[in-house]
Amino acid sequence: MTQTHDSNRRFVLAQRPQGEPDADTLRLEEAARPEPGEGEILLRTVFLSLDPYMRGRMSDAPSYAAPVEVGETMVGGTVARVVESRHDGFAEGDWVVSFNGWQDYAISDGKELVKLGATPEHPSWALGILGMPGFTAWAGLTQIGAPKTGETLVVAAATGPVGATVGQIGKILGCRVVGIAGGQEKCAYGVDELGFDACLDHKADDLKGRLKEACPDGIDIYFENVGGKVLDAVIPLLNREARVPVCGLVSQYNATALPDGPDRMNWLMGQILRKQLTVRGFIIFQNFSHLYPEFAKAMTGWIGAGRISYREEMIDGLEAAPQAFIGLLRGENFGKRVIRVGPDQL
Repeated sequence: MTQTHDSNRRFVLAQRPQGEPDADTLRLEEAARPEPGEGEILLRTVFLSLDPYMRGRMSDAPSYAAPVEVGETMVGGTVARVVESRHDGFAEGDWVVSFNGWQDYAISDGKELVKLGATPEHPSWALGILGMPGFTAWAGLTQIGAPKTGETLVVAAATGPVGATVGQIGKILGCRVVGIAGGQEKCAYGVDELGFDACLDHKADDLKGRLKEACPDGIDIYFENVGGKVLDAVIPLLNREARVPVCGLVSQYNATALPDGPDRMNWLMGQILRKQLTVRGFIIFQNFSHLYPEFAKAMTGWIGAGRISYREEMIDGLEAAPQAFIGLLRGENFGKRVIRVGPDQL
């Protein structure tokens, strides 16, 4: 079913998943299109961002943000158009970055909307390279990773929207960059298109040995967004005073228990102590929102100069979002995964 002018399709959280989300996790509902009141705006979703953090919002475990309640619309960043405005600050036809979630239409009071103007060149990029993923990469690397010329930077999920940006910024700032990705096609892209010095397939044998060969001088910065066996391979190679920005642990998001094996917490803490490591988790808009203008200026300049490549994976139809999200958590995406919910034109 396609987007219409008079009805609102939305995916709600039907039940909290145990492990990987499945066909019963989200439910598609349809209702009448909402109408704006005085001082409000009616937004029509054009693009919906799919991001790993959404798995955490499906759970009611303690986290940095409130969970989605069962029966509520699934959350998500969106790019939308103003269909009707009863707000002085917005006009019909405006493009905005919003947080409509997984639905066709939403009502807004204008707060927390970001205007993209009437004719943005690449509106969906506001959900990727010029939005949260790009900002996460830039801030995590520059503010926590603090790269210096000649240092070795390792980044996991290296061809995803965050990892690809981290690696390219690292090269711009003079680092030797080693990516880790899933599959030879992604690794070839990391070297040939993104300019990494090396890219290792984590699905192949002996990741620890191959990573040691690729990093003969150790690792000065590890941008962590995966965890699991990749982290296991990285930790022994971290140099003294290495920095580890932590923005995610996607390999663990569907886990229902701690992994098997001995408790290695004391070993890890010993590594942090003896090597004087800096390990810092961050939530981009909670910790670094004040730096967004600096990021936007830098990233816009790099894109304009052809120094940053960006790969977007566009999937048509709101109804495709649940399966596309499951695939994202499995690492099936190649670039930034975005759902086209509706047409560009009003």
